[in-house]
Amino acid sequence: MKKLLAALGEEKGHVRFVGGAVRDILLGLEVADVDCAVVHSPDTVIERLEQAGIKAVPTGIDHGTVTAVSNGTVVEVTTLRSDVSTDGRRATVAYTSDWKEDAARRDFTFNALYADPRTGELFDYFGGQEDLEARRVRFIGDAWRRIAEDHLRILRFFRFHARFGEGLPDAEGLDACTKRANDLMALSRERVADELLKLLGLPAPGDTVELMVERGIFRPVLPEVANVTALRELLEFERRASLAPSPLRRLAALLPADPEVGRDIAARLKFSRQQRHHLASILDPASGDARAMAYRDGKEIAIDRIALTPAWSGDREKSIAQIRDWDMPQLPIKGGQLIERGVPKGPEVATILRAIEKDWIEADFPDGPAFEAIVEKRVG
Repeated sequence: MKKLLAALGEEKGHVRFVGGAVRDILLGLEVADVDCAVVHSPDTVIERLEQAGIKAVPTGIDHGTVTAVSNGTVVEVTTLRSDVSTDGRRATVAYTSDWKEDAARRDFTFNALYADPRTGELFDYFGGQEDLEARRVRFIGDAWRRIAEDHLRILRFFRFHARFGEGLPDAEGLDACTKRANDLMALSRERVADELLKLLGLPAPGDTVELMVERGIFRPVLPEVANVTALRELLEFERRASLAPSPLRRLAALLPADPEVGRDIAARLKFSRQQRHHLASILDPASGDARAMAYRDGKEIAIDRIALTPAWSGDREKSIAQIRDWDMPQLPIKGGQLIERGVPKGPEVATILRAIEKDWIEADFPDGPAFEAIVEKRVG
C-alpha cells in the first residue's frame, strides 16, 4: 500500500481513499475493499504502477478504473470523473481534476467521503459524515436524478439501509425509489440478482424487505417475492438454530413453496446451475427422515428444507444439528462385490445395488452384521 500511494502521488495530494473503506473505518468496521481516487488519467495510473513494480489490470478502463495487484493486495484505482450522459444502466464519463465533481456523481452521501492517506483528513462535500452518524442513507442531491443515472441505486438504497440505517429510511429517497420502481425492469437480471442476494445475506434484512414488499419495489421484476411472514419466521429460526445467513434460503422463504416457481425465478435471474438446483430443491417442503434426506440431497439442501418447513414432523433444531455433525457414510458394497457373490454382469447389478441402498437408508445406515443381512435379503 505504501508503494502504491507513493507511485500515485500521495505527497502531492494526488490520491485519496474513497467510498466504502472510509465509511467503514468511521464506523469502526473491518475494511474489506480499498478504493482510491486519483487525479491522473488511467494511462498515467498504469504507467506509474508498472514503474513501481505493481501489476496494473485495466478492469474498467472505459470508466477510468484500474485494478492494482501486489503481494495479495488488491486496490481499485479510479480517475476523478464526471458524467457526460447516462441511461440508467451505464454512463459515459469524462475525466476531471475536481474532487467535488467526482463526489457529485456518486450515489449516497456517506459513499462520497474521501480521506487523505497521509493525514487522515476527511473531505466531505455533501454531509456524509453527519448522515453516517445519524445512520441515514441519503442520495446526493436530487434522488430522482441519481436513480435516473443508475436504476440499480433503488436496490442499493434499501441494501444500505438494511446494513447501516436506523428507523425509517430517508423520506425523499424512499418516495423516489417507490415511484421509480418500474425502472428496475431496464436492468440486467444479473445485476438485480447480485444486489438482491447481497441484501438477503445481511444479518437482519427483515424490516427492510417488508418495507420493499409494502412499497411494491419487487413487483416489476419479482412479483412472486411476497411472503414476509415466512421470512421473519426463518430469520428467528436461524437465530435459534445458529444457522449462518443464506441468501438463497431466505429468498426461498419469500416465495411460494413450489419448485417450479424456484426454477422460473432462478432462470429469470440468471443463477448458476448449482444455484438453480438448490433453490428449486429447497422449495419442496421437507418430509421423511432427516439423515435419509441429507444422504439423497446433500447436507446443505436438507438443512435448508428443514429450516423452511415449520410443519416438520420432528424437532427442527435437533434434526439440523444431527445432519450438521453427521459423518455421512458410503454404501459399504459395490457392484463388483455383487458380481463376486454370483450376480450376473449387466443391468441386474445396478438394480440390486439400488435395492440394497434403499433398504440400507430405511434401516438408518447400519454396518456389520445388520448390513450383511440386508445384502443377503437381496442377493441370497
